[in-house]
Amino acid sequence: MNEAAYSELEKRLLNDFQHGFPLSPRPFAELAERLGSDEQSVLDAYRRLQAEGVVSRIGPVFRPNRIGVSTLAAMAVPAEELERVAECISARAEINHNYERLHRYNLWFVVTARSEEQLQEALQAIEQDCGYPVMSLPMLEDYFIDLGFEIQWDE
Repeated sequence: MNEAAYSELEKRLLNDFQHGFPLSPRPFAELAERLGSDEQSVLDAYRRLQAEGVVSRIGPVFRPNRIGVSTLAAMAVPAEELERVAECISARAEINHNYERLHRYNLWFVVTARSEEQLQEALQAIEQDCGYPVMSLPMLEDYFIDLGFEIQWDE
């Protein structure tokens, strides 16, 4: 990452709060206090990072199937349709991210819902809205992988 592209506040927000994000009525005010800043500056920094695609979302990550249900899903989408279908999928509240893979099944995403019935309804709606069949791959056994990492800024 190009260090000059980010303010010191943005670098701290990206590095320091991959874990331990405050659970409080005003979490951004709490972050600001910890960082010697103000709530509006923290909100503005996160908005800029999100607008640039550096941050996709800020929110909790729950262990799969502890609250509601979820499944990993995949679609085989022609390359010329990939961006449109990814946007179609991302527009749904049940989706927290999707990503491309170099495989026949080239678009992968996680679908979450309150119940198995709502999960199946979401999968059917995705097929209908996006125009391609969805392969559902429900988890049989879970493994925790910590996706946090220390960002090494260019010096």
